[in-house]
Amino acid sequence: MIRNLLAVSLALLVVGLSGASATADSGTRWSWPIAAPHPVIRPYIAPETPYSAGHRGIDIAAGTSLDVRAPTAGIVHFAGTVVDRPVLSIRHPGGIITSYEPVTTALTRGDRVAQGDIVGELEPGHCTVACLHFGVRLDANYVSPLNYLGDIPRAILLPTRRP
Repeated sequence: MIRNLLAVSLALLVVGLSGASATADSGTRWSWPIAAPHPVIRPYIAPETPYSAGHRGIDIAAGTSLDVRAPTAGIVHFAGTVVDRPVLSIRHPGGIITSYEPVTTALTRGDRVAQGDIVGELEPGHCTVACLHFGVRLDANYVSPLNYLGDIPRAILLPTRRP
């Protein structure tokens, strides 16, 4: 019983509490917003409640390029400063908004972007190394960006007993 509960908990953590997938929903595989290599140096951690602590996105280490690219097509939702950081948000079909920080951009609200377009430049300040905080909201709820980048396999629960 405990083993089954652990397996279910791990499966929910792996898929970021959302079974949503960009390829299943839109037919388009997203690209990474940072050029390869793009190691995730801090994972998505789902909060227990909308107001609980968590890490509502992933931190991606940047290599030598500081260009930030649109992972899929969309329309700029917000470009400006939040508290003391430059932030960019892009609205995508299906109720999805992606956010990027700290990123400076020349784009303004309403500008269209295509997948792979350079949307801004990464600024220092979020991590001890150059990194991008990349968040994804689906219908106003944060979900793991890895669901959309396609780098994690879907969790499959297997029976623990033979029929």
